[in-house]
Amino acid sequence: MNNKKLFAAVVGLGLVTLSACGSSSSSDSGSTGSKTVTLVSHDSWAVSKGVLADFEKKSGYKVKVLEDGDAGQAVNKAILTKDNPQGDVFFGVDNTLLSRALDNGLFQSYEAKGAGTIQAGYRVDGDKVTPIDTGDICVNYDKAWFSKHKLQPPTSYDDLIKPAYKNLLVTENASTSSPGLGFLLGSAAKYGDDGWQGYWKKLKANGVKVVDGWEQAYNEEFSGSAGGKKAKADRPLVVSYASSPPAEVIYADPKPTTAPTGVADGTCFRQIEYAGLLSNAKNTKGGKAFLDFLLTKEFQQDMPLNMFVYPVVQGAQVPAEFTKYGPQAKDPETMDPAKIAEHRDDWVKSWTSLVLK
Repeated sequence: MNNKKLFAAVVGLGLVTLSACGSSSSSDSGSTGSKTVTLVSHDSWAVSKGVLADFEKKSGYKVKVLEDGDAGQAVNKAILTKDNPQGDVFFGVDNTLLSRALDNGLFQSYEAKGAGTIQAGYRVDGDKVTPIDTGDICVNYDKAWFSKHKLQPPTSYDDLIKPAYKNLLVTENASTSSPGLGFLLGSAAKYGDDGWQGYWKKLKANGVKVVDGWEQAYNEEFSGSAGGKKAKADRPLVVSYASSPPAEVIYADPKPTTAPTGVADGTCFRQIEYAGLLSNAKNTKGGKAFLDFLLTKEFQQDMPLNMFVYPVVQGAQVPAEFTKYGPQAKDPETMDPAKIAEHRDDWVKSWTSLVLK
């Protein structure tokens, strides 16, 4: 679930992360007796200073964070370095990339304390990874644009290929972007193995614009975002997240009474992020303690306003802004990770040939 930290920065406030660049020295995370635990993650990792400090005080471990770009880049680098990993815990592999991590032996077994509190819909077989958060990749729309043009916003995948919405949608490259890949998988779940290509042919004919990543799509091309307004963007539809509308409210100054953007609820694909204890981790004891921490209510309830995701443990509360402006999709598209593993690379290759050439 990348780029939400960048989103926050663009719309005005920014998120403060506790991170350090570079690799750990042996004195930092060299042994199971070390007092430093090193987290490897994508660049959207964020946590409140007080929450992390509380963990450090209670556990006795100092946390070092290494951020390695977007989710795909971070996972690939972790796989390449698995025999001599940069850290002890990896956070941020999602269900679109999970099979790649597991097939390459990225994680060792550990069942985190609190695993029994994870909501049933997010639990996974085995103990190699722990579900930490969830979110929905959905088409967002610019309310003001649609009101001005007296046009109802789209509500479904089918709507996006109608003539009324020609040249209005911007999405991200499925081969380089997590939300772009999620949107592709959502269409494959919706239309099936034999129908998604036909759908994308129609979407291409209807003027969909493809850019490399979320930041460009949302903050440069989408007319409804704070960044897009400044850039005089002209696309009122964008593939983003269900949590983007509350972010537009939370980081606006002054705060609007209603979100300036909305979500096309029938275009959503559910994303789940996991964390795991890295194979060959030097500080396994500290890594296990940190995984336990990620399932505490303190951390789970801290996530929404830092990473704009939803908690997965039972009873964890979400901010009122999420309930009001960015509720989870009622019936999102989903796909078994095993099916994603079987088809992902072929689908991306076919998508690239179909849409970009």
